[in-house]
Amino acid sequence: MKNNKDFVPVSGEDNTEFNQRENDSSLHNESSEEKVIPVIEETLHVDKKWVETGKVNISKKVTEHEETIDVPLSHEEVNIERVEVNKYIETLPPPVRYEGETMIIPVLREVVVKRVLLVEELRVTKKDVQTQEKKQVTLKKEEVNIERTSLNPQNPESGIKLT
Repeated sequence: MKNNKDFVPVSGEDNTEFNQRENDSSLHNESSEEKVIPVIEETLHVDKKWVETGKVNISKKVTEHEETIDVPLSHEEVNIERVEVNKYIETLPPPVRYEGETMIIPVLREVVVKRVLLVEELRVTKKDVQTQEKKQVTLKKEEVNIERTSLNPQNPESGIKLT
């Protein structure tokens, strides 16, 4: 059987045996003094909140500088060569013809005799010419500056963090 000093009721338990002993006068000692021992329980409430620990300023700067670059250019040159023919022809007009890359255009003149004299031919030749030229151009460059401002002097590199 348990001694009265060893038995401590806990809330929520059946206290009938304790209550019976409490009422039984033979178990009580008149000289004993009751002591109350508080039982404490801590609870924890976890929460989070945003705390601003610093600021970040971002700026962008556009700079320009001159630079010389080589630019390939393309153009066509036309060479016209006059070739005298001075020959009478029977049909009018001779058509434009090609000899390779050269276009031949007949030039006609009527003479009083009413005969057509082929005076000359124009020989037109095209060729592609590639050259290199130096050009002055303006180039733009963007620079980004990031500046952090800390609200926490113990950790100057801290930014905005979740705590």
